[in-house]
Amino acid sequence: MDVPVWLWVAFAVTVVVSLTVDLLAHRKAHVIGFKEAAWWSVLWVSLALIFGGVVFYVLGATAGTEYTTAWLLEKSLSVDNLFVFALIFAYFKVPREYQHRVLFFGVIGALVFRAIFLTAGVAVVNRFTFVLFLFAAILFYSAYKIIKGEDDSFDPGKSFAVRMLRKIMPVRDEYAGTHFVIKEEGKRVATPLLAVVAAIEAADLLFAVDSVPAVLAVSDDAFIVYTSNAFAILGLRALYFLLAGLLDRFHYLSNGLAIILAFIAVKLMLQASHKMISTSIPEIPSPVSLAVIVVILTVSIVLSIRRPPPEKDAEETGQSDAGESAGKASDGKPAE
Repeated sequence: MDVPVWLWVAFAVTVVVSLTVDLLAHRKAHVIGFKEAAWWSVLWVSLALIFGGVVFYVLGATAGTEYTTAWLLEKSLSVDNLFVFALIFAYFKVPREYQHRVLFFGVIGALVFRAIFLTAGVAVVNRFTFVLFLFAAILFYSAYKIIKGEDDSFDPGKSFAVRMLRKIMPVRDEYAGTHFVIKEEGKRVATPLLAVVAAIEAADLLFAVDSVPAVLAVSDDAFIVYTSNAFAILGLRALYFLLAGLLDRFHYLSNGLAIILAFIAVKLMLQASHKMISTSIPEIPSPVSLAVIVVILTVSIVLSIRRPPPEKDAEETGQSDAGESAGKASDGKPAE
């Protein structure tokens, strides 16, 4: 795809300006409330859609559809990241007012690593088409792990990045405001906040194993795959604070993500077969992929809202039974 240089420059300027504004707006540590997170979420989504409109206008409908599909796919897969963020923050007992600062630097690291992985992925796919079958196998396996409930094994304290950090420099037990490194007795010492950033980056590397093959099923153009990923990643922080405390309610979303991964795996296999075996083998068009992803996400969210988690029902039933037993006991009757 022939992408004008000015469009690359416009994308880079948009990202840099957005990150600068975000950093200045949150230069003072404070707790991000629901209303603030909602406004920032609207801003990031609007920015992504506006850029998508530019892609439609400049590069055409096909490129625009691929961008939108890749952005929505990465946005949906990033929900898994939110659960891991919550796990990491709970593990390290990160004060709520420091969480945005951690995620800000986590996003910068994610943008850098995704640029490397996606560039390498595009180069490999364009040269070795058979790799698409391997990517499809990875996505099928990821979908299987989610369905079997084997996708929640990330241990923040044992991640490679955190272990390497502890080897490089000592990590103190107490936080020191928003500082990542401080001096103690003339020596540089890392605060737990730096360990949290390391854990966030390690988690993103793990999720890249799923998201990179998935987005390459939508497009093999470096501009489309990276810009869509970047705008999805930029909105991660606001999405986390918007959904904090509500993540457990969307219990069908993980099943929906598993179905999406399996669908993208099938798309990859058809795409590879079309190129390597026979052009008579059909491919799944991007508009169809976009429609399927939207439908699956919508159904998953609606089902989650209409059918509360079984654990929640059990807890409420247990509390109700306990209340009735206590009432009977207070009436002088034995509680069963």
